[in-house]
Parts: sequence; structure tokens; C-alpha cells
Amino acid sequence: MPNLNFVLPHWLYWGGLLVFPLIAMYLVRQQREHGPAQEPAYFTAYLFWLTSGFAGIHRFYLKSLWAFAFIPIFLGIIYCSAQVRDVHEGVSRTYAALDQARTTLDQAKADLNDAQSAGRATATEQSAVDDAQPVLKQAEADYQAAEAIEQLWRGRARNLGLLLLAMLIADAFLMPRRIKQLRAAGETAAPPVTTPPVPEIQIGTGEDPTLGLHARFTDAIEWVNVHVGEYVAYWAVISVFVYYYEVVARFVFNSPTNWVHESMFLMYGMQYMLAGAYAYREDQHVRVDVLYVKFSPRGKAIADIVSSVFFVIFTLTLLWTGGRFALDAISVDEHSFTEWGIQYWPVKLMIPIGAALIVLQGVSRLIKDILFVIRKET
Repeated sequence: MPNLNFVLPHWLYWGGLLVFPLIAMYLVRQQREHGPAQEPAYFTAYLFWLTSGFAGIHRFYLKSLWAFAFIPIFLGIIYCSAQVRDVHEGVSRTYAALDQARTTLDQAKADLNDAQSAGRATATEQSAVDDAQPVLKQAEADYQAAEAIEQLWRGRARNLGLLLLAMLIADAFLMPRRIKQLRAAGETAAPPVTTPPVPEIQIGTGEDPTLGLHARFTDAIEWVNVHVGEYVAYWAVISVFVYYYEVVARFVFNSPTNWVHESMFLMYGMQYMLAGAYAYREDQHVRVDVLYVKFSPRGKAIADIVSSVFFVIFTLTLLWTGGRFALDAISVDEHSFTEWGIQYWPVKLMIPIGAALIVLQGVSRLIKDILFVIRKET
């Protein structure tokens, strides 16, 4: 199988982080408004075709026996690729022996020339040359044999891969017809059994006494943080596809990437910063609540007002230092020192932005705590 030399372009990485959540949010909104798509769905079928069609998963989804034609071809590619990995070790070993034999012969010839120039050539130098020549020929033969075996397995994997690609291309045009057949058959079948609604899962600890309190200013802040948190939450879906690509590229195509791990831990670092305010709004941050849970709702609000002093110190420090880090990175157009060389300044820019969102959410929380205490007193 030919190696995958794809390296994720920087523009595609940043563009994907910006656009993918918008597409995901649109699809989720459509499903909420119109209900689940008619099964089988075109989107689901082509998603399986794109991500796991090489194993015939899209055909299993479409309830087609044609799916079993993909499995032996895919297993054959994996086997041939494994043989390439094993044989490649022999190629590297024989190439090292060939290089050593060439070096030995060149050194023996140099010694013989030096001896002849000095007028003191002996049988020892000539014998060294004579001994090195057959060793070099044998090393060349071993290397060529090992390389031929590697090319044989690579050719087999390549042919199977081309066959699999042709099958996938053909399926891209055949799938709509199969989907229409299944939908037509489903319309004449018995109606599906309805399932009871899933109970709503409580988010957060439920200890915040102001969760149900609303004010115009605080609602505006929380609207921003809720939408930012929802936006970056969809980044986690990106990692599923990216790590899936890494596994396939590594174990099927013998092409481990140099960008997957770095791109994902940077993405999750930015997600961690931007989602902090949303987690604070939903009362999901870790807290030492040995005493806090024993307070009354009014006591909890008062405790939150007192502890807000420490909150402000930490978050404003984070905002100030994070802003300096981001400005320094922007001024020098900072990039990573890895082969991928991704820009670091957008990542560091998320530190002050996330800190600013947390500060705003802290202000909202403080206002609500004060309103809660005042209303309880009145």
C-alpha cells in the first residue's frame, strides 16, 4: 500500500476548528426541529462510507451482503502492510551491511594506493582489497533480494488498495439506489415501536443557590458563555475522526503522522480555557464542599460572596499574565518547534480570552449572589 504523506495544513486545522462546530450545531438544531432523519439516512450512510468504507461498514448499515466483499480485501491489505513492516527491517539491515562493505573496500583501495605511491606495496594491502570485493558483491545481492521482497509485498498491497478504492468509488454512486429501496420497504413495514423519553440528566452539583435566578445583565453574560461552551464542546467530535485517521494511517498504511497528537492536545488546551466559564456557570468545577453542603441556600450565597475575593485575585492574575504571554507570542509570530510547525499565538491567545470569560461569569455569579441574599432578607 502506498504511504500516506498527508500533513494537515495549518489553514485547514484552524478552519476546521472554526467551521466544524457551526456545521454540527446546525445539524443538531435541524434534528431537534424536524426530528430524526428517515432511516437509512444519506448523511449516516456516506459518513460510514467515508470513515470506514474500507471495511464495508457502510454496506452493513445498508443491510447489504456486498459488505462481506470488502472484508477479505481489507484484511489482505493489513497483512501485506505487516509483511512490508517486517521485510523493511531486513532491507535496513542489508543496506547497513552494504554500506559497511563499500566503506571497507574503499578504505582497502585507499591503503593500497597509498602503499603503491610510497613504493612499499605488499601483499597485505592487495589481499585486503581482494577479500573486500566478494563481501561487497554478497552484500549487494542480499540488499537487492531484500528490496525485491519488500517491493513485492508493496505491490500486492497497492493492487488490493486500488481494487478497494474502485469498489468505494462505485459504491458512492450505487448507495442512493440502495437507500431508496430500504426506505420504500420500510414504508410498507409495521410502524416503529416508540420508546419512552429519556429523563433529563442533572448538570453540575446542584449546590449553587442562584441557578434559577435571572437578571438582564447576568443573563447576557451567561448567554455568551453557554454558547461558547457549546461551540467548543463539538471540538471533541473532531478528535474522534482525527485519532481514527491516525490509527488507520499507522496500522494500515504504515504512515504514522507527526501532527495528530500535537494538534489534539493544543485543541483540548484551548477547549479547557474557553469552556471554563461555561463550567462555572453550570456549577461543574471541583470544590471542597465539606462545610458548604451543610449551609442553607442563603449561607451558600454568602460563602460565595466571601470566596469571590480569592476568585478575583486568581482570575485577574490569569488574565494579566495570559495577556502578556499572548502578546509576546503574537509579536514574534510564535510557532512550535516540531516538524508540523503550527502557530502558537492563537493557542496562547485563548488564555486571556478564557480568563476574561471566567471573570465575566464571576461578576455574574457575584451579582446573583448579592441579589439572592438581598431578596432573602427582604
